[in-house]
Amino acid sequence: MTRPLNRDRSLEELERDRWPAPSAGATGLVATAHALRRRPIGELTVEDMRLLIGQDIGLPYLLPLALEVLRDNPMAEGHMYEGDLLAAVLTRNPAVWTESSELGRELRVIISNLTDLPPDLQQKVERFLAR
Repeated sequence: MTRPLNRDRSLEELERDRWPAPSAGATGLVATAHALRRRPIGELTVEDMRLLIGQDIGLPYLLPLALEVLRDNPMAEGHMYEGDLLAAVLTRNPAVWTESSELGRELRVIISNLTDLPPDLQQKVERFLAR
């Protein structure tokens, strides 16, 4: 997961996995996720990353990008609430962090300096640190 990222390529290109078009009755979330997989990862917004990471899509490529954002602004927010990108990252399956221990260590450094977090986000930080 620490390989250099080609930000001009989409998740479909990077993963070499083109998803079929969503069905006509697909939810907005499904349609959005499909569309975002075709966008170059360097063009993804905080909200785009929050949504995809929250759905466990493209984690090997998106977690390093998300940590870049969080390094500069741990409380970066998409369309939900302040710190929603951090919440999405913190709540990934623990196996993700076992497979990518370097990123996990970096996330621990980022969150170790945070104070006065909203209670819900503080709980997510504590659960992550307890792993």
